[in-house]
Amino acid sequence: MTLIALLGSLEMGLIFALVALGVFISFRVINFPDLTVDGSFPLGGAVAATLLVAGWHPLAATAAAFAAGALAGLTTGWLHVKLKIMQLLAGILVMIALYSINLRVMGKPNQPLLDSPTVFGLVHLGGLPAPWVTPVVLLAITLLVKFGLDGYFASEAGLAMRATGCNPRMARAMGISTDRLSLVALALSNGIVALAGGLFAQSQGGADVSMGIGTIVIGLAAVIIGETILPGRSMAIATWGCIVGAVLYRLLIALGLNSDFIGLQAQDLNLVTALLVTVALMMPASRRWLQRQRKASAARKEVASC
Repeated sequence: MTLIALLGSLEMGLIFALVALGVFISFRVINFPDLTVDGSFPLGGAVAATLLVAGWHPLAATAAAFAAGALAGLTTGWLHVKLKIMQLLAGILVMIALYSINLRVMGKPNQPLLDSPTVFGLVHLGGLPAPWVTPVVLLAITLLVKFGLDGYFASEAGLAMRATGCNPRMARAMGISTDRLSLVALALSNGIVALAGGLFAQSQGGADVSMGIGTIVIGLAAVIIGETILPGRSMAIATWGCIVGAVLYRLLIALGLNSDFIGLQAQDLNLVTALLVTVALMMPASRRWLQRQRKASAARKEVASC
């Protein structure tokens, strides 16, 4: 794998690390299977690209992408909390609606940035080669989001949100507004995913209405791979796992696509993703099975030695 391909994989891995952090909030923290992310990811890209072309400052356009994703997440939560629509269906409804909204935002299926400034052009790192600038900026943003989430989940409000997902009945008995915290969690989750979409559009030079297809699968794959590699109950380890899982996932994909021996092609991406997720899901059970076998073997040896 060439250095350019490696940097490109690292760049994509850090962008989808943000997606994984967003998916982690909905799927793991509040136990809400939210499919909105397949729409909020391109929504962030569409909003950021459209505003950049309109002359907005890159930071303002990126912040607007986050806000648009948060609004999409609030809509999903409102459908579930207020209208009592089941979680999966609420996410699907918003995801479908966002396809048309993204077309409305851009006015066409795609929006190239052309020579519009981006957040990556705002950073000048003396002596650093140009191909390294984007990964370094993405790493800084990803770490900022990661440590921000760690701090939030260690606060009283964050602990209440975690209690909402862990045991909502007990949380309500303790006076926690589970409905309100669910809305906040979904807004935060989709806001981070839309932020990733906005950064993706700026790094790739444009936004496309179909760029969100499979985002939820990639986010889940990163979360599951990260949990397998870095098992632990602390929130800090879990968020590190999301980042490591996303980067490792993209590196494995790039290795497969750039390897003549493996011979994978671009159309094999979803198949490889499904296989990686399947293997990652099997690993915890396989680890427990091996531990039981070791204990059984140790017990047999102890009996035989008596």
